Amino acid sequence: MIDQRLLPAEEIYNTYKTVDEVADAIVTMVIRGAPAIGVAAAMGIALGVKNLEDETTLEGDFEKICRIIHQTRPTAKNLFWAIARMKKLFSQLSSNSSLDELKSALVSEAKKIHEEDIDINRRIGLHGQSVLADGDTVLTHCNAGALATAGYGTALGVIRGAVEAGKSLHVFADETRPFLQGARLTAWEMAHDRIPCTLITDNMAGWFMKQGRINAVVVGADRIAPNGDAANKIGTYSVAVLARAHDIPFYVAAPLSTFDPEISTGDEIPIEQRDTKEVTEINGRILAPDGIQVENPAFDVTPHSLIAGIITEYGIARPPYSSSIDGFFRQAGFKKST
Repeated sequence: MIDQRLLPAEEIYNTYKTVDEVADAIVTMVIRGAPAIGVAAAMGIALGVKNLEDETTLEGDFEKICRIIHQTRPTAKNLFWAIARMKKLFSQLSSNSSLDELKSALVSEAKKIHEEDIDINRRIGLHGQSVLADGDTVLTHCNAGALATAGYGTALGVIRGAVEAGKSLHVFADETRPFLQGARLTAWEMAHDRIPCTLITDNMAGWFMKQGRINAVVVGADRIAPNGDAANKIGTYSVAVLARAHDIPFYVAAPLSTFDPEISTGDEIPIEQRDTKEVTEINGRILAPDGIQVENPAFDVTPHSLIAGIITEYGIARPPYSSSIDGFFRQAGFKKST
C-alpha cells in the first residue's frame, strides 16, 4: 500500500503480510477511502486465512480474522460489505474444500474485488461525466480519487471521465481539515494527471461560489442510506448547504457497495470519532492550548434534500431516491436485504 499519511512529501509503499498489519494500516489511515478500505479488508481476510496452518480450528480462526478487520473503522459501509462477501464465500466452500483450496479461493476473491472496483469506478466516471459541461469548475471535498479506491476514483473518477470525454475542467480542492486529504491527496492526484487544480482552505468555498467561480460540486461517500442521505468526510454537509444557497448542483459519487440497506436514514449511520491530536497538532507541531476540549468527528451526513443526484455504476439516482436506488439494486441482481 502507498502510505497516504506521507503524501505528497514522500511516496512510500509498505508491504503487509498479516491480517493484524492490514488492520493497523486501516486504523492508522495508511489506506483510507471507503472503496479502498473494502478492498483492503478483503485482502486482509485472505492474508489471515493464508497464514493459517491448523484445519481443526478453521471456523473459529476465520471468525477471529473477520472480527479483527470488523473493528477497524465504523463508518465505511464498503468495509462491512467486503467482510460479508468473504464470509459468504467461506461458508460456501469450508465444508467440502481443503485448507489450501480455501486459501486459494479467498485470495482469488480478494483480487477479484480489487479488479471489480476499478471497473466500477470507470463506469461511475462514464455516467457521471454527463453532469459536467466543458469549461466547468468543479469543487470536491476530501479525496475520492484513485487513492481512495482500487484505482481511478469515484468523485475524481467523474472528473477523469469528463476529461477523457474531451471536456476542459478546472478543479477546486478543499484542503479538508483536519487530515488534509484535499491538500495532500486530491491536489497530488490532479497534479499527477495534469488536470488544472486550485487548492483552497475549507472556509473559502462559499466566497468562490458567491463569485460564480464554481459550477458544480462532486464528492464521494462512505455510507449512503436508502433514502439518499450520505455520510462523507466532515465538512461535506457545510459544502452542500453552501451549494444549495448558491443554486449549485451537489452530486455524490459512490458504488452500490457504499449503500446500506439495513438502515432507513442517515441518522442511523455511525460516525467515527478520531484522535483529538488530529485537530490540535500537525506533524507533531502543537496548534492549540494544552488541555483544550476538542471534538473530532471524522464524518458528517448530508441529507438527501441537498443532493442533486447520486452517481453509481448503474447510472445516476435522482429523487425520490428510495425508488431509484431500489431500481439499481434490482438491476444489479441484489435483493434489498443483501
